[in-house]
Amino acid sequence: MSRPVTIVTGGSRGIGAATCVRLAADGHDLALGYVSNEAAAREVAAMVREAGGRCVTVRADTSQEADVERLFDTAAAELGPVSGLVNNAGVTGPLGRLANARTDDLRRVLDVNVLGYLLCCRRAARDMAALGGGAIVNISSAAATLGAPGDYVHYAASKAATDALTIGLSKELGQDRIRVNAVAPGIIDTDMHATMGDPDRPARAAAGIPLGRPGEASEIAAAVAWLLSPDASYTTGTVLRVSGGR
Repeated sequence: MSRPVTIVTGGSRGIGAATCVRLAADGHDLALGYVSNEAAAREVAAMVREAGGRCVTVRADTSQEADVERLFDTAAAELGPVSGLVNNAGVTGPLGRLANARTDDLRRVLDVNVLGYLLCCRRAARDMAALGGGAIVNISSAAATLGAPGDYVHYAASKAATDALTIGLSKELGQDRIRVNAVAPGIIDTDMHATMGDPDRPARAAAGIPLGRPGEASEIAAAVAWLLSPDASYTTGTVLRVSGGR
């Protein structure tokens, strides 16, 4: 059987990079979308190939319709029909209270985390319906239900939108044999925290997590891989929380 072709947005680092490598080991060929760090994308692509998968890297800002269309077009042209999507590209903006947030930061979070997911899901729905089925996994966050007060309620709100998108779209696309699920990570030890100005956040958060530690990107990748696999063939509309009990 031919290998499934899966697009992973934000695939050059953190959860996205771990997901690319895990999916390659599980038998997927990958289209890796990244927004700026070409060197990191190439490094992940090399790991994908070492794990046995084909990989194409595509620079794409998922908040831009033209970039999303080019990402899907390139994946199909280079690898074959796209049967999987991992909607992972996301931004948080700086940590802090909403009262102090800049409008430009709020807009960027919504553009990438909400509009970007919608644009990718829209294209995936069209392509997978024509293919006769497929699977979408949206990366949400435990913040969607915790609210993240004092940190980034705007980001939490965008992830609550992800959950609503997942549930509604799963019902809309069930008749097309397209499954739509989400993974909601808790505090994961990636460089996202340094990017938003608090590199020590995972270590400090450990005391408030029932399992006593932050998660690893590979643990989120494992959940994504399961939701894309035949083992999850009767699972759709699910937001799978992987948060150490938080």
